[in-house]
Amino acid sequence: MLENFSIDQVLMKAKFHVKNNEFNTAKKLFESILEKFPNNIRVKKELNCLETYKLSNIVQNAPQDDINKLIKLYNDGKFLSVIKQAKTLTDQYPQTLIIWELLGASATKTKNFDLAIQAFKNIIVLKPLNAEAFFNLAITFQDQKKLEEAIELYRKLISFRPDYVEAYNNMGNALQDQGKFEEAIMIYKKTIKLDIDNSDTHFNMGIAFQAQRKLDEAIECFKKALSIKPSLIIANYNIGNILLEKNSFNEAIQFYKKCIMKNPNFAEAYCNIGVALEKQGKFEEALKYYNKSVMHKSDYAEAYCNMGIAFQNLGQVNKAIQAYKKSILLKPDFPEAHQFLSYSLLNNDSLKEGLDEYEWRWKSKKFKSKRRCFSKPLLDSVTSLDGKKLLLWCEQGIADTINWSSCLSLVIPRAKKIILECQEKLVPLLEVSFPDIEVKAENTSFDKNRNDFDFHLPMGSLYRCFIEEISKIKSAQPFLVPDPVRVKFWKARLLSIGKPPYIGISWKSSNTFLNRQQNYAKLIDLLPLLKIPNVTFINLQYTDFEDELTKIHDEIGVTVHNFSDLDHYNNINDVAALIKALDVVVTTKVTLLSISAGVGTSTKLASWRESTWNNILWNPLSMSVDKFERNTFEPWENTFSLIANDISYLQQRYN
Repeated sequence: MLENFSIDQVLMKAKFHVKNNEFNTAKKLFESILEKFPNNIRVKKELNCLETYKLSNIVQNAPQDDINKLIKLYNDGKFLSVIKQAKTLTDQYPQTLIIWELLGASATKTKNFDLAIQAFKNIIVLKPLNAEAFFNLAITFQDQKKLEEAIELYRKLISFRPDYVEAYNNMGNALQDQGKFEEAIMIYKKTIKLDIDNSDTHFNMGIAFQAQRKLDEAIECFKKALSIKPSLIIANYNIGNILLEKNSFNEAIQFYKKCIMKNPNFAEAYCNIGVALEKQGKFEEALKYYNKSVMHKSDYAEAYCNMGIAFQNLGQVNKAIQAYKKSILLKPDFPEAHQFLSYSLLNNDSLKEGLDEYEWRWKSKKFKSKRRCFSKPLLDSVTSLDGKKLLLWCEQGIADTINWSSCLSLVIPRAKKIILECQEKLVPLLEVSFPDIEVKAENTSFDKNRNDFDFHLPMGSLYRCFIEEISKIKSAQPFLVPDPVRVKFWKARLLSIGKPPYIGISWKSSNTFLNRQQNYAKLIDLLPLLKIPNVTFINLQYTDFEDELTKIHDEIGVTVHNFSDLDHYNNINDVAALIKALDVVVTTKVTLLSISAGVGTSTKLASWRESTWNNILWNPLSMSVDKFERNTFEPWENTFSLIANDISYLQQRYN
């Protein structure tokens, strides 16, 4: 063996075989050196040690009694004891796989992830293609949210075990946790090809489709999972949630009831049945399910919050406040509960507390993206603006910006300069209406670097900073100044289509979310108003009104004139001029209310008494607005009858 190699090379080769427990091959190599060089002390020493190495290898596997004791401890759930004894045994028997496996599993159970990772890595060193070790190591990384490491391990595992279904499924979950939903779905589909009856994979793919807003595909996946595993209650619950989101309330309720049939303690299912009922206006029935929900889960803050909404809709404001406060007691950092509490407090004239609670809006999901971040401080209610520059910025809709602009007269005298950033289409109207301030279109591109003001304030917080002054105002004077040339134009235009009086009408918003619908009417509900003879009605809706106007004309012979050349949505300046030219505006709580109140046209507001908007923040402070209310269970027709009686004098004035 030495013909072509030096002694050192053969010696190195022999040691390699020793390390790999190939003792017979190593012995032959040592002996081949001694045949040529019988007095080589170094080789004799290695050969003598070889027997020791062999004996050491014989005892590398721990005694079965020790292993059995370790297994019993694990089965008894005594994981800390397993860890303690396994550590000792791995020192004595480092090549016994089952000890490392028990150590890794116990470390995982006790959330000792570093120890678990060490154990699984040692298994892979001892047995490089140990699929379970790769899988367990990947799960450990996944549990620690180390998703890239986990995904890489799953890929390696699949490379030598392409049929490992659980690895595919878990890799899909890890990709989904990274927000890589398309990749996750591709992996789930590969999993299903390997195991079409894997309910977990169908369910997880449904979650991925749901995250992508592919709701029909998600439902199909959940239903497939249920067909394989009918006991998968959570799939019924998820289908119910999707149907609830799609406003298929009765179908959603049926799926929630399936959950309850299998698990009578399913508090979330009871709660969501309540939500579905509440969205249908069945508030008292909804309360029964909210109560069932908290019976099964006494610390269910979300259910108490929903309970508060139901009480608010029923006009039981004090009970609503109690429910919201219970929700907050259980979950102090629950922004939506604080926000709804603010509405009820404001509706109950608890102004200071209500406005303080309203500041929680910035922690809710809806408002987080709207918040602007400046290096300059937020204005508080005690800081003086004397000699200071203030930036006011819009935070919500057009109507809110206009409505809150009515407070500007209180702020202007206090500051050296005021900059108002608002929606671009409001700039022409507001810069003429408030010549003492700088009105600009909203621009968020350089917020953090701005240095053109000393303090900033979102417009929804104006009331909180100036509530003492605002609460003293009984009725504000008109604060919007439409273009007088356009007002004159619209007066002439009105005369060209009919005789006065001219009554502008608006009955609904373009935002038709169910939680808003109680605030709005249908045009047919205005029938008592529309029957007033010898008046000219003007449409002030900007969208989704044609069919209703046609129906009113065909069925009762009333024409509501519409100026199709006026861009009601974008040309706010001209809309304000038209409204100024009218005799009366009749409206529900939509943007037109703020404009009409702002220009000072006589305005009749048809308002839902239980609305969260029925408070100082959203009721215009205007001497020109008269409010006519209906409760939750009262039809709009009665309210519009009162309005019709109130404005009948107009018709008499012009005849």
